[in-house]
Amino acid sequence: MADHDLAALWEAHCRHEFETRDADATMATMVDEPYVNHVPTMTGGVGRDQLRRFYKHHFIHGNPADMRLVPVSRTVGTDQIVDEMVCCFTHTSEIDWMLPGVPPTGRKVEVPLVAIVHFRDGKVAHEHIYWDQASVLVQVGKLDAEGLPVAGSDTARKVLDKEQPSNTLMRRWNTSEGRPL
Repeated sequence: MADHDLAALWEAHCRHEFETRDADATMATMVDEPYVNHVPTMTGGVGRDQLRRFYKHHFIHGNPADMRLVPVSRTVGTDQIVDEMVCCFTHTSEIDWMLPGVPPTGRKVEVPLVAIVHFRDGKVAHEHIYWDQASVLVQVGKLDAEGLPVAGSDTARKVLDKEQPSNTLMRRWNTSEGRPL
């Protein structure tokens, strides 16, 4: 894949998903038999017809108007990209791919997201997308974090700013204070 600019290919794909919101243009960036798996919710699809249906009716036009991806880091290999980003939005619509069956809550969400994207013949062949679903559910009010090791939007802030506190969910963290290293 040395003759293809993987970053430019991936950015074009994302631009069609989130900016131009054009399902046909998104599909044009993909191989003939692509697949997408949003791992926490198992949404996406396998094959051109299933993915066109997914993009057109359940992804592109279902995303809130203010949804944006904030880049954090990118690793580019010979035929694959790993993108780390923060997904930010206000939950103003039912988001079939991330919050299937959850009516809009009007709450703000910030969650780290990782995309592993494989390319073949200058096009996207598959995407595996990961995020912390518990942190999303806490932010939209569908999961009570009390007593659970779930950090909510703090996960996004920590990814964007390493100076944010660590170990806040560890009840026993203070017991190691001053102990020999």
